Amino acid sequence: MQLEKPPILIPVNRFEAWLSASGAGIVVKEFPEGTRTALDAARAVGCELGQIVKSLVFVARGRPVVALVSGANRLDERRLAMVAGEPVVKADAEIARTATGYSIGGVPPFGHATEVPVFMDRDLLGYAEVWAAAGRPDSVFEIEPGRLRELSNATVTDLKVVADSNPPPALDPTKSSTSRGPLERAASPASAEEDLPK
Repeated sequence: MQLEKPPILIPVNRFEAWLSASGAGIVVKEFPEGTRTALDAARAVGCELGQIVKSLVFVARGRPVVALVSGANRLDERRLAMVAGEPVVKADAEIARTATGYSIGGVPPFGHATEVPVFMDRDLLGYAEVWAAAGRPDSVFEIEPGRLRELSNATVTDLKVVADSNPPPALDPTKSSTSRGPLERAASPASAEEDLPK
């Protein structure tokens, strides 16, 4: 009598199981050196930092949301608040895991455990292909930005911090000498009284 060999079980994470069930046709790639940060992922994949999709979990107006941000950009929480509602605070590890089903550093842009609103950085549309987390801190997948928007049901918006091209007068050295320098302060009634001789 010949015994049947037991099937070889390959561990599949929740996201890969979701991909398989959805028929999205996305291939997950594993990088043992890790893809936890955008810089780690860009090095592992061999792409530009801007092609990495950071999936950042926040709480906006009391509910979890995901912001998909280009790896080259910093998220402007004020801009996120304009589309997701105020106040906006970074989600802690427990909220992120409960809302998405994944730990920080491996949160994918879709396939979450709950219905989470997703907002996508417009700059991601400037690339032919981008790379996003695949549920673990050592796995990513390549996707066209339009398909990313479609599968995540994301609202595309401007999310990056933009440098202010008009600095406040006190910090702009080109302004006239009548503007206050950084060490000067306006005399308030209280400070004027303190300066009077006794």
